[in-house]
Amino acid sequence: MANIKSAKKRILVAARNADRNKAIRSKVKTYVKKVDAAVLAGDASVAQAALKDAVVVISKAAQKGVYHKNTASRKISRLTQAVNKMA
Repeated sequence: MANIKSAKKRILVAARNADRNKAIRSKVKTYVKKVDAAVLAGDASVAQAALKDAVVVISKAAQKGVYHKNTASRKISRLTQAVNKMA
């Protein structure tokens, strides 16, 4: 355990940020699963709606620094391709 006050604070801040990042990543995974489920079910309208929601969540995660912008872009691209193949 750290003895210096600033080091103790950094430990607390790092833990708080890790929890926040974990929650955001979990939310992204949930929305991606919704799109994948709609694509597997073959329901185009539900897939489009789920894609729209997923893009927003992924973009916000990238803006907050949870995902690198290229990672977010790749995720969005792959989901969009999957939905577009249905039509």
